[in-house]
Amino acid sequence: MADLSTIQEHMPVVGSDGGHVGTVDHLAGQRIKLTKNDSDAQGQHHFLHIDSIASVENGEVRLNRTGAQAKDEWATAE
Repeated sequence: MADLSTIQEHMPVVGSDGGHVGTVDHLAGQRIKLTKNDSDAQGQHHFLHIDSIASVENGEVRLNRTGAQAKDEWATAE
């Protein structure tokens, strides 16, 4: 499990394939809330469960699924 305490606001979130998924707004319980002004967000906050995180390194949150898979799974409700 990645060290969640190292996740910071405005960190990029990328899939296992290096594809951009979003930008961290903040941690909301067991999920990462992504900013709504990110180019892929379409004006909505999206959420990813922390189980999706493979690592936090080099200033980014890397997921254990591709960018497309993560976007298929993200939630828009709090």
